Order: sequence, then structure tokens, then C-alpha cells
Amino acid sequence: MVLLKGAPAAQSITAQVNADAAQLELEGVLPRLAIVRVGENPDDVAYENAAVKRCGMVGVDAKRVTLPDSATQEALIAMIDWLNNDTSVHGVLLLRPLPKHIDETAVCAALRPEKDVDGITPLSLGAVFAGHESGFPPCTAQACIDLLDYYGIGLAGKRAVVIGRSITVGKPVSMLLLNRHATVTVCHTRTRNTRDICKEADLIIVAAGVKGVVDETFLSPGQTVLDVGIHVDEDGKLSGDVVMNGEPPIEAYAPVPGGVGSVTTAVLVKHTVLAARRMM
Repeated sequence: MVLLKGAPAAQSITAQVNADAAQLELEGVLPRLAIVRVGENPDDVAYENAAVKRCGMVGVDAKRVTLPDSATQEALIAMIDWLNNDTSVHGVLLLRPLPKHIDETAVCAALRPEKDVDGITPLSLGAVFAGHESGFPPCTAQACIDLLDYYGIGLAGKRAVVIGRSITVGKPVSMLLLNRHATVTVCHTRTRNTRDICKEADLIIVAAGVKGVVDETFLSPGQTVLDVGIHVDEDGKLSGDVVMNGEPPIEAYAPVPGGVGSVTTAVLVKHTVLAARRMM
């Protein structure tokens, strides 16, 4: 079994983005990403720090924008509107989930699609579903595709199963797979015989957000499996949605940690630099 490690793929993306950002700087443009965080959620802070670090690797300026957990929806939308109108900002990352008193849908819709580098606006997602390159997919969904591309795993004609139908991973990654000519089945909590469906697949992407939702009984020889779930236990140890005893007979596996998640921030800066290019 080949481990599909995210670090080499992220390094490859970062190298290309670095070259693209350097070219933009020669043309007088400094790509800038604004990271908007409400509150002090440790997971948000950790991702923000990782994104800032990745930006530093490629010549993208990272602008931290923080609001207290008590911030009103109106204040957050006003901040988004300010970033929309700031011509020096090319991409905006809104860390989610937002506090419960804020309507997340309304806030996401307030962001200008051309600055939506993480695919949270309806227009961005619509472009992804239509197979149009004007919109940016959610970074984790795109990271799945970029990881497969890096390891030379073709998608055309493959039978792919996506477990999970969230708007952040499951639905958009299924559309990205369809756009690459895979035949896609989306499984969820009401799907019957998910285990049997998975056994017939060439590729399985598990993004259910449920630890242990897939084990070795779902798998067959020759498959590629990408685990996208993230779970942290009491000791701070990370694990995914896939739990396996021993080494299964599959051909390739992207584990947690060290797989798809490692590519996500590289995709984020790639989208930011592309957004800067499009705004010229």
C-alpha cells in the first residue's frame, strides 16, 4: 500500500505558487490574503497560523482580521464589506463555523465571489457545479484532487464513492470528480448498503465527519482511499473517519494526519495568487 503523503504535494504546489507570486510582484502586485476570525476557537487559531506560515513561504501577504466572539452579525458583514472594497486585498478566508448568534449563510453571501478563495459563496459554488473556472472550490475539496494529481492517479472512467454530502467537502468534491470524468456515487446517513457500494469503487473519499464510519470491511484490493475527517482525542491525537486494523489490501491511502489536510493551505495560497492575477 502506497501512502499518499500530503507534504510533497504541498511543496510542489508551493513552489509553483512562489514562482507565480514572484511574477506578480515584478508586475507591481503583492498578493494579499485577509483571514477573518471571530472569537478564539483553538482550531481556527491553529488553521490561521498554518495559513499565515504558508503565505510567508510564497510571498503572499497575510492580513489577520479578528473580531470578538460577541461581535454582531452586522459588524462582521461590515468588515466583509470593507474587505470587499479594499483593492489591496485579493482573497478573503472566513474561518468557520461562526458563533451561533450569527447567520453564517448571510455572511458568506456578503463576500464578493472574486475574493472568495475558499468557495463559500453561492456564486463560487455555482461555478464549481457548472464546471466553470471562474469560481474557486473549497480548499479541502480541491486539495483532494490536487493530491491525486500529484501522485498520478487518473480519474477519467473511475468509479468514485464520496461519503458525506457537506457543502464544504462532499458535494463540491463530487462535482470536481464529475468534471474530471469520474462516475460518482455520494453516500450519506440514509444510503443503504454503503459497505457494498464502497467495495465496488476504484476511489473512496471519506468526508463524513464521523470517526470510524469506514473500516477495512468496506475496502477491496486495488482501491485508492482518501480520509478527509479530522478528530482530536483527549490526548490531542489526530485521527480520521477511516479506522483500519492492520494494513488493508488497498493500493493507496491518504491518512490522517499527513494526507489531504497537509495540502489545504497550499491550495489556499494558490487560489489567492490566482485571484490576484484575475483582478489585474
